[in-house]
Amino acid sequence: MLSAKSLFQEILDNDESFRLFCSIAASGESQGGWENARIAALVPESERSLAPKITRHGADEDKHGRIFNALLKKRGLEPVPVPPETDYTMLLEQHGIGLAHDKLKSDEPLTVQDIVTYLSHSRVTEQRASEQMELLRKHFADHPDIGRAVKQISNDEDNHLAYCHEELLRFAAQGHGRAIQRTLRECALAEIRIYRDVSLAVMDHMGRILGWPRPKAALLAAGIHAVYAWERFAGWRRMVSLKMPERRDALGGPATSAPEFA
Repeated sequence: MLSAKSLFQEILDNDESFRLFCSIAASGESQGGWENARIAALVPESERSLAPKITRHGADEDKHGRIFNALLKKRGLEPVPVPPETDYTMLLEQHGIGLAHDKLKSDEPLTVQDIVTYLSHSRVTEQRASEQMELLRKHFADHPDIGRAVKQISNDEDNHLAYCHEELLRFAAQGHGRAIQRTLRECALAEIRIYRDVSLAVMDHMGRILGWPRPKAALLAAGIHAVYAWERFAGWRRMVSLKMPERRDALGGPATSAPEFA
């Protein structure tokens, strides 16, 4: 039976598919770490109290990149170049989701509106990350090789999502509510399209590595399109709602260290 668990188990069991999966994940997390570090450095003076939390967010993303590289090293594997069509983070930036890299590479301070935009975009992408890691946690939390990594990253992603909710609600109370809702909607509709395209590209690469027969590849592609259809119709709304999280001040402390892998 084709299921999320059996699909990922197949990817996990093959060195080449696992190498591609970890390489894609490590690249995206490292990119997120750099972006958050630059945003923290450029936070406007009126919002300097946010800088430590943004720094913590970036440190967590860097840690996740190191974890995926450590999983490769544990199996004696080296990272591979990430195919551009599978680079979720790069494609988001190219489609205007997140702050432009040209802006982050300059020394000009960001505006409050930039920070609102950053948090709105993060709220959408962290929803995706939290859900993906929760799925892996459900099936692989006790796995001897990746279980600790999955639990650590899943907990961090939940913290990131909670932080976005709390900070956006604070900005909404300051009068930014309409801009936040507009940005959330635009970002969510763009993200679900990019996620569909990246998912199709990743499955295409995995199918060639694992030698999937055409009917299996076609079934997986149909499933990805079905998810997109549901998200385009109604599912995107889960990415734009805001509520006070149970985890308050989720990024208020220092970043946790990455687990050691023998």
